[in-house]
Amino acid sequence: MCGNSMSVPLPAIVPAARKATAAVTHNMSFAFVHSHGWAEAFAGIRTPHVKYICPHAPIKPVTLNMGMSMPSWFDIIGLQTDAEEDEAGIKQASENIKALIDQEVKNGIPSHRIVLGGFSQGGALSLYTALTTQQKLGGVVALSCWLPLRNSFPQASRNSANNEMHVLQCHGEADPLVPVMFGCLTVEKLKTLCNPSNIIFKTYPRMPHSACPEEMMDIKQFIEKQLPPI
Repeated sequence: MCGNSMSVPLPAIVPAARKATAAVTHNMSFAFVHSHGWAEAFAGIRTPHVKYICPHAPIKPVTLNMGMSMPSWFDIIGLQTDAEEDEAGIKQASENIKALIDQEVKNGIPSHRIVLGGFSQGGALSLYTALTTQQKLGGVVALSCWLPLRNSFPQASRNSANNEMHVLQCHGEADPLVPVMFGCLTVEKLKTLCNPSNIIFKTYPRMPHSACPEEMMDIKQFIEKQLPPI
């Protein structure tokens, strides 16, 4: 569903243990882990009625990687707060994720029973997509990430159905790649775009650009709260 279907493998899916009544789409990042690793992680914390979908990022050149090709949702030009951003690439990737959401709705899962999530670049894409889609989502899990094209908001989200969405944002305090400052700036921006009482920001001491068991349990509890059995 993401990028050229000839070059992008199908999403990794952790099926529901019984009839799926909700879904979590997790946009995996190039930066630390790939979809297979996160599919395994979700298999360890899965909720029986929830299907977990882990789409793979397409392979493309990345400026920050000296122009070499790697799995990436969009180009990364720099990691400074004022770095130039790949606006066209971000918007195209977001449209691909919206198409994935639309497909799940066609499969019978209402959009408000879908939680969008991602790690690093995938988390950034999840936030941008949730804030610009007209599909009302069940929530967002944003891990070790930032809000891309932040200066385009609030105008970019004026037609969004998710101004009241619930967000779990998590960040490692020892992250050397996406500093926790990015998480702090992002949560403050989110509170101006969404209901502040629906935004949860958790940080984890000594956690680098990765995940930890405490964070995984926080994700599990958030998903179970946002997507209860029906």
